Amino acid sequence: MYKIERFKYKRIYSTYKYSRVLHLVIRYSRHAREQMIARGISEKEIQEAIKRGSKSIQKPDKILSYYKYFCVIYKKIGNNLYVITVKPR
Repeated sequence: MYKIERFKYKRIYSTYKYSRVLHLVIRYSRHAREQMIARGISEKEIQEAIKRGSKSIQKPDKILSYYKYFCVIYKKIGNNLYVITVKPR
């Protein structure tokens, strides 16, 4: 279900999983995965945050989605969502 491939834009190894909720591919940076593990946040919670969280824009093209007790910072590149990091609110 998981694949590791080279992410061309940032040249970072990332894992991705097809999201049935959003019908988009969500890719996670290594840093985002580490932060998710450290904070006990699951992929399902990340999907919910992206879908339901209150959004704000950070220049130049990052989206911050605030949900429950954390914030997901991601970029939309083509039809993919690239999660950069996850931080507490």
